[in-house]
Amino acid sequence: MKRWKTLDSEYLYKTPFGNLRKDKCELSNGTVIDDYYVNEYSDWVNAIVLTKDKQIVLVEQYRHAGDDFFLEIPAGKIEENESFEEGILREVREETGFTSKTKPIKLGEFMVNPATQNNKVITYLIIEAFKEFEQDLDDTEDIKSNLFDFDEMGKLLRTNQIKTQLFTANAYFMAKDFLGERLLKNK
Repeated sequence: MKRWKTLDSEYLYKTPFGNLRKDKCELSNGTVIDDYYVNEYSDWVNAIVLTKDKQIVLVEQYRHAGDDFFLEIPAGKIEENESFEEGILREVREETGFTSKTKPIKLGEFMVNPATQNNKVITYLIIEAFKEFEQDLDDTEDIKSNLFDFDEMGKLLRTNQIKTQLFTANAYFMAKDFLGERLLKNK
């Protein structure tokens, strides 16, 4: 297997939310794809935020493409000159008012959809969180903060009792696995 060659590339549009690029690609077997579309988006961070009493902090908001309200973990894109860790702490504070004195634990870094997108999501676990601030939302945000029992959340996800997206479910099960392994090591 070999990487594809990009023979030509042009932007169909550029916006603050993302760009659409059309590439002409040559595969290793010589086949040429004249119109391979790549969505360029910023990297973003998200976090499972747990309080001292094992409550998970979720945000509820309307998602236009999904045409409904969804419960999700706090998330957002990185601002200029900001580390991933700084970005997630800022996003959590802005969206929920929660913070923690404990350093965020990085659970993983993943490409979102490398077939058609160039961005990644960096997932964190924030423990011992507490509410210290009021929300500080952008003009385009209308977000309600919610608390759920962390252990009950798994059942809600497995039985589709809440509307959410893949990144929330994935982060939840990663955090659950991480916390379970940590408990085993401490025994």
